[in-house]
Amino acid sequence: MAGNSSAIVTGLTAAALLAVGVLGHQAAANAPAAAHPDRADTARTTLRADRDKAFPATPPEGSGQGLRVVYDLGDDRVWLIGNGGEVRRTFPVSPSTVDPEPGTYHVTSRSKNITGSDGIPVEHGVRFANNDGTAIGFSAAVDGSAPHLDPKVLTGGIRETREDGEAMWRFATIGRKVVVVR
Repeated sequence: MAGNSSAIVTGLTAAALLAVGVLGHQAAANAPAAAHPDRADTARTTLRADRDKAFPATPPEGSGQGLRVVYDLGDDRVWLIGNGGEVRRTFPVSPSTVDPEPGTYHVTSRSKNITGSDGIPVEHGVRFANNDGTAIGFSAAVDGSAPHLDPKVLTGGIRETREDGEAMWRFATIGRKVVVVR
């Protein structure tokens, strides 16, 4: 009987280890991509998130004047700002694996329907920057999904919801100023 008990315990232990391994693999496969170094600063990120929760309609200080799109890398949030400084719309976005450098850009090209650099069909593509050969812009996945970021794959698609993508499309015409802040 002792031999049977040992075999059962061994079998159950092996099954438990296999289950833990499978669950660990699934968790790793579905975890967000590694944070950018500046996003790893928990204290700063928490402060920015607190500000955003309290005043999401307020664009970041130092984000310029006049008609513009503001993209905050630290908050992963966009503001569409009118001529008089009024916020026409603000919304969160899902970042790409390649960030644009902070600075002022202009919309250089747009595509109504295209395949994103991650292979997902997207709409309302609004491109404004390039970083090390990777085109960077805003877009919305046709299926409404958020990107599955693989830090080994360089992508420049900053994803919005379809509704926010439609608003960006109407607002960010060719030449529109895009201010990127950290």
